[in-house]
Amino acid sequence: MAAEAGRDPRAWLAVDETAAAFLSRLLSSRPPITLPPPLHRSPLRPGNVVEIAGPSNSGKSHLLLMAAVQCILPKEWEGIYFGGLGRAVMYLDLDCRFDVLRLAQILRNRIAEGCRSAHLRNGDPENDGTKDEFQCSLENTLFSDCMQRFLYARCCNSPEFISALKTVKSQSRREVSSAGIYFVMIDSIGAFYWIDRGSQPARENKGRTLQSITESVVHELRKLLQLQPALVLVTKAPIYGEGTTTANDFNRVSSKYILADSTGLGYSRQEEERTLSNREYMPSIWQSFVTHRINLQVEEAEVPSVLESEVLPVHTSEWVQPYLKTKGKFSIMDDGVSLIQ
Repeated sequence: MAAEAGRDPRAWLAVDETAAAFLSRLLSSRPPITLPPPLHRSPLRPGNVVEIAGPSNSGKSHLLLMAAVQCILPKEWEGIYFGGLGRAVMYLDLDCRFDVLRLAQILRNRIAEGCRSAHLRNGDPENDGTKDEFQCSLENTLFSDCMQRFLYARCCNSPEFISALKTVKSQSRREVSSAGIYFVMIDSIGAFYWIDRGSQPARENKGRTLQSITESVVHELRKLLQLQPALVLVTKAPIYGEGTTTANDFNRVSSKYILADSTGLGYSRQEEERTLSNREYMPSIWQSFVTHRINLQVEEAEVPSVLESEVLPVHTSEWVQPYLKTKGKFSIMDDGVSLIQ
């Protein structure tokens, strides 16, 4: 709140008002953020920490990229409505799997969709899908402006991760393309779990344990949120067994956790994998720091794609914090996410 009151908290609290007026002013200073499905079902505000958990290929990183595009796109540009936030994103890549071409594809599709919708509203005649030189230049200019609001850092270990968080904190003191950092994305928080867990507090790395490192991460994020209210979006891959962190390793380690007569008890392989993927392994300080949690899964069912020769896997989303009774179903396409009723 200090950042919103000329960095003087006493001035922000000095207003003589009722409790209802105070809450109204508080909520209006941090309006809810509209995110693409399935993140749209729970209202999110700056200061929230959202954990997106799920096995490999469940769509975690894709949802991050879609949210990033929503943030860096402007609400309106050259009279064309895009519905974005026009703010900066800081993307911390701990898995070293970030695909900039995928980000560019989603962003260009959103820009093209906005321009196409504007032409239809204006009653312009439809063309054969080709773009003239002026339209291409217009879209390229907007694309460049948006990408300038996307900040990226690759971290190969926990010390680099903590240093990157400190850099984000110093970066947030400055304006980035006239808009401060609004989204902080971490993909994925458990990337260094086994390395940090195996670290011994020897003389050369005294105190470098999983607990102490997690405490440092949470401490830096708290200081960042105090300085610059932002939405933190974090992906978390499951830990199935020692040395395995992806769903592709399920077959090799599932025997350690599954009873020999599990088939007779009526458990399906998919249910067994889901149970293992939801096992919590982060220290308690991280669990208490997270404000929202959503679990993603890949179902065995498939839906037809726009292309007749292609089928898409069905993904499910389940909000566990706050708890929502109904699960959402969606499929991932090149231009975003399609909800399944």
